[in-house]
Amino acid sequence: MTDFDAIDALLAGAKPEVPLPPVEERRALREHLNLSRAQVAQVLGVSPSTVGGWESGRDPGGEVREKYAYFLDGARARRQAQAAEEAAITVQDAGSPAEAEDVETASVAPVGDGGGDGDADEVEVLTSPQPCVLCGRPARHQVAGFPQHLDPADCGRTAATPPARAAEPEGGRPDIEPDPEPERPASRKPTPESVAVRPVGRRMQAASDTPDLIGQAVAAALAQHQGDVDTATAALVKRAIPDAMALLDATRRGGRYDVVAHPWIPDILRKQSARGADQIWEARPKWFRPQLPPGNHEVTALDINGAYLSALKTHLPIGQLEHSTGPGHDRRRAGVHLITPPGWEHEDVLPNPIGNRDEPGPLWVTEPTLRLLLRLSGPKYGLCDPPEIHESFTSGATEGLLEKFRVALKDARDRAIVDGDEVTLEYVKAMYSKFVSTMGESNYNRELYRPDWMHLIRSQAFANLWMKAYKAYDEGLTVVRAMGTDELHVIGDWRGVFAEGRGVTEVKVKDTYTVGSEENQER
Repeated sequence: MTDFDAIDALLAGAKPEVPLPPVEERRALREHLNLSRAQVAQVLGVSPSTVGGWESGRDPGGEVREKYAYFLDGARARRQAQAAEEAAITVQDAGSPAEAEDVETASVAPVGDGGGDGDADEVEVLTSPQPCVLCGRPARHQVAGFPQHLDPADCGRTAATPPARAAEPEGGRPDIEPDPEPERPASRKPTPESVAVRPVGRRMQAASDTPDLIGQAVAAALAQHQGDVDTATAALVKRAIPDAMALLDATRRGGRYDVVAHPWIPDILRKQSARGADQIWEARPKWFRPQLPPGNHEVTALDINGAYLSALKTHLPIGQLEHSTGPGHDRRRAGVHLITPPGWEHEDVLPNPIGNRDEPGPLWVTEPTLRLLLRLSGPKYGLCDPPEIHESFTSGATEGLLEKFRVALKDARDRAIVDGDEVTLEYVKAMYSKFVSTMGESNYNRELYRPDWMHLIRSQAFANLWMKAYKAYDEGLTVVRAMGTDELHVIGDWRGVFAEGRGVTEVKVKDTYTVGSEENQER
C-alpha cells in the first residue's frame, strides 16, 4: 500500500464526533429519569466522577462518547414522550375545576429536597434580592444563610462555560472506590405550562455514614503485599492523591454545595511562567528573634502536629471568584485581596503577620492573612493599623466545605496513633499534604483545579502558627523562631501553655538546644 493509499484509507474511515447536548441539559436528562451518576457510570464503564465532569463542562472522546451520546438521545426521547403524555392528560382533565386546581398546585414542587431531612426549614425568602453565592446574580431566596437561586436554570453557573466537577481517570480506582451515589428522590415532573422548583440540595450525611475508605485501603494494601509494612506503605503513599479525591467525593455526597473543581480563575492566580509562581503572597513566616536576653538559654523546638490538616477548616469560596473594588470586607465571602499592609513594630518579639517581605507597596494576600491582620488591628489586640483593601476576587464562603473530609482524615489519624499503626499514619499524612499541594497547577492532580483553595489553606496554616507564637508570647514565653507551618522555637515552660502529644491540637518536641547572647549576635 502506498502512502496515498494509506491516506485514502484514513480519510475513508474518518468520521465526525457524535454531537452531545449542551452541558446544562445533560444532568437534567439523567435526573429526569431518576438515575444516579453511579448507575450511568456503571453501564458506560467509567466512574461517577467522570460522569459528573461531563455534566459540568468536560466532553468524553472516542467510543465512550458514542455510548454517552446514545444514552442522552434515549433520555431526551423519553422525556419528550413523557411530556407529551402529561400534556395530553392535563388537557383531558382540565374540565374539572377541582382537578385543574390540583394540576396547577402540583406544577410547583415544595421547597426542600423531598428527603424528609428538614432542609425546607432553612430556605428563607429575602425581602430584597441579594447576590447568589454561586453565580453572583440577584437571588430572592437564601438557604442555610446563603443567598442562592432555587432553580439551577436561573443560576449563572449554567452558562455556556460552566465550571467542571472533578473527573476521575477513565480506569477508576480499583482499590478505593466510593460507594455508588445514592439515587435522588423522585421529584414532580415539569408540565409544559410551568417548571417545578427544584431542590437546592441535601444536608450532608452524618460522619458515621461515610464509608471507611482509609481502613479498607490499608487492609487491602497489607493483604496484597503479604503484610509487608514498608511495601504496603509505599504503595499507599503513591496513590494518596487519587485516594484523597475518592474520599472527598464520598464525604461530599449529599452536600448542599457541589465542589466546583475547575471554575474560571483570574490571571493573578495563574503562574507567570512554567517554573514561576502566581501573584499571591502566602505570608509564610521565616523569622527568628533578632536579640535574645543576656545569658544562656535552653530553647525547645516544637513541632505543630497536622498543620495542613487543621488548616482544611478555613473559609473557602464556594463558587467562581468575582471581582470587586473598594475598602470593604464581607465576612460572608472569601478569596484573595490586593492590600497595602500595615506597618509592624513588633519584629523584635513577634514575626510580621505577612511574613518576610522586603518590597514596599500593595500585594495580593489570601483571606486568612487578611482576617489575621484585621483581627490584630482590632481593639482586643491593637498591634497594628488595619490593612488598606484596594480590590478583591471573592465568592460566597463557608468554613465547612471540607469539614467532613478533614474529620475523616483526623479520625483515621487519631486511631492510627492509638493503635501504633504507622502504615495508616503515613498514608493519611500523604493524603492531606498532597491534596493541598497538588490542587493548583499540578500534573499529579487533574481532578481538582483550585489554586485559590491551595493558597488559602496554606495561608491558614501559617496564620495558625502565628497565633500559636502569639499565645506563647502572651503567656510569658520567649519566642525565638517561627518557621513555615509547623515549627515554633521557644524559651520557657512551654508545657504550661501547650499540650504535649501527637494529636492535631497538641505539639511535640522536635529538638532542644542552648543559645546565648554571644551566639545570637553571631547569627
